[in-house]
Amino acid sequence: MEKHNQRMAYGQALLELGAENPRIVALEADLGKSTMSSLFQNAYPHRYFEMGIAEANMISTAAGLAASGKIAFCSTFAVFASGRAYDQIRQTVAIGKLNVKICGSSSGLSDFGDGSTHQAVEDVALMTAIPNMTVFTPADADEAALAVRAAAAVEGPVYIRVVRNDVPDYTKGEFVPGKLSMLRPGTDVALIAHGVMIEAAMNASDLLEKKGISAAVVNASTMKPFDAQGIVALAGKVKAIVTAEDHSRIGGLAAHTALALRQSTTPMDYVAIEDQFGQSAHNAQDLLNHYGLTAEAIADKAMALLAR
Repeated sequence: MEKHNQRMAYGQALLELGAENPRIVALEADLGKSTMSSLFQNAYPHRYFEMGIAEANMISTAAGLAASGKIAFCSTFAVFASGRAYDQIRQTVAIGKLNVKICGSSSGLSDFGDGSTHQAVEDVALMTAIPNMTVFTPADADEAALAVRAAAAVEGPVYIRVVRNDVPDYTKGEFVPGKLSMLRPGTDVALIAHGVMIEAAMNASDLLEKKGISAAVVNASTMKPFDAQGIVALAGKVKAIVTAEDHSRIGGLAAHTALALRQSTTPMDYVAIEDQFGQSAHNAQDLLNHYGLTAEAIADKAMALLAR
């Protein structure tokens, strides 16, 4: 399948929004050429604010712009967006329900060369725990672009999780915030994933098909508000559920799904990062393999559940 880059999709969507809506402003923390907010800078320099390596100041400035009627998009690496500026996001943006949109770029293990200090494996947990926050985890470039537009339409704070590497095109140009989307139907087991792990889930479905197992692949591209009702409905149609994410098992997709299934008899398991940090590697796939975030691991978990 063709692959495209979510960062480029983010930058292009932001650029297009800038042309359509003069209220859109962009702020950056010295990473514009990586997050691709530089596309907006080139077109609208008077609406672009380079804050330097000062994420807390960036969020505080964005809050002021939002309070004055602007729709402020802030971009930086996910680990800094969710961690270094957490206090400002919580205390000012979220409590104030301000129109600040945060792009957490190079999320998960996708920033493979910079190691644990730059790999956000807990950002979804941090952002979904904040009241008033909406959290999008798009599956591919098309969905990332649609998530930017959806974020602009939300009245209040939004966090968008974007990976660094190219990802296959799986979505069909549709994005409904707050709802699961079926990428491949199946009747035996449902594989629920988001972001970079959609590819692994699709490949796992192929592996299971060769063993006579029908595996649905479901995209959880909104982590908040989480589609708990959709999870329960899905559980009633299959014999087992496996979640997959390039994020800690704590506070991510596995945890949200388990909570939704607390009264269900459908068994579930997960493929996720255990309670540990990332590390440096030659490429992102090496890290996914090392932490067991693979199609084979997903298929094995599905077969184990079905064998019970």
